[in-house]
Amino acid sequence: MAEQSEDNEKTEDPTQKRLDDALERGDVAKSQEVSTWFVLAGATLMLMTFGPSIASDLKKTLGGLIANVHRLPADGPALVSLTTNIGREVIAAVAIPILLVALFAIGGNVIQHRLVWSTQSLAPKLSKISPMAGFKRLFSKIALVNFAKGVVKIAILGTVMSMLLWPERTRLENLVTLDVAALLPFTSVFALKMLGFVVVIMAFIAGADYFFQYRQWHEKQKMSLQEVKEEYKQTDGDPQIKGRIRRIRETKMRKRMMAAVPEASVVIMNPTHYAVALKYERGDNAPVCVAKGLDNIALTIRKVAEAHGVPVVENPPLARALHASVEVDQEIPTDHYKAVAEVIGYVMRLRRGGN
Repeated sequence: MAEQSEDNEKTEDPTQKRLDDALERGDVAKSQEVSTWFVLAGATLMLMTFGPSIASDLKKTLGGLIANVHRLPADGPALVSLTTNIGREVIAAVAIPILLVALFAIGGNVIQHRLVWSTQSLAPKLSKISPMAGFKRLFSKIALVNFAKGVVKIAILGTVMSMLLWPERTRLENLVTLDVAALLPFTSVFALKMLGFVVVIMAFIAGADYFFQYRQWHEKQKMSLQEVKEEYKQTDGDPQIKGRIRRIRETKMRKRMMAAVPEASVVIMNPTHYAVALKYERGDNAPVCVAKGLDNIALTIRKVAEAHGVPVVENPPLARALHASVEVDQEIPTDHYKAVAEVIGYVMRLRRGGN
């Protein structure tokens, strides 16, 4: 029971497959504060860059409208046409800044994770409409943490805004006495100043929140030992099945080697531990290993060789060297040409002497 409980504890870091599966489901580390900061920073930048031109365009449009209001037609078709023209001019004045702010909003999501195209989050779930599930989410740990973060954020921003407004309290009280022409420049400069401070503060808040959200998401993706084992079986195969396949391959290889031993020219052995069967025919570049093995396989190679009249030469150093450096169906390395040539020459002399 204790071992099963330990296996079920999510103590292991998530594998790459686990992270990829989460991404496919649309389950990613995301901070709403980062997205908010990008929108706020983009809006502030647009106001600083395009604010004067937007104000100038709107001033021309609305100023002309007010100056000539007594001459504007009020019948139905003309009023519709007037409204349409004013709407077009307003949209033309603010279209580019709004588009750029929208790009900032998209960037706020893209910078946190790569693009995700998933419909799983749109699939209907009973938990989304269940009152009990909704009640649990409302009073869950995450909801309480988000509430605490909201309170802290409001407290920080409220404190900074108060610190900025307090030195200007006298000037703010006198704003009602200023002319509109003097009021607008002051309010625009002061508003941009406040927005700049807000952007700086929100940058720290967004960074801290993203780190928190990422840690929460990473903890949620952690796996138990049992899950790691199951994933390993799914991706790399069941170890028992892989072992069985390996044994089948070894059996087939052994049978193929034993079938090739009778065609060998010589078997070089370290009496009982190593055996390497070599085949050489005139015109070949070098002798080829047709079989090799250790211990029981080595003894089997020797028995098959003796049964078919293949010469067996005991040369322990050469047998060990060949076994370590050459694979079945490969030519022997050039380093061993001289030693093997001497053995094959010795065998050929024996055969000529026997004949």
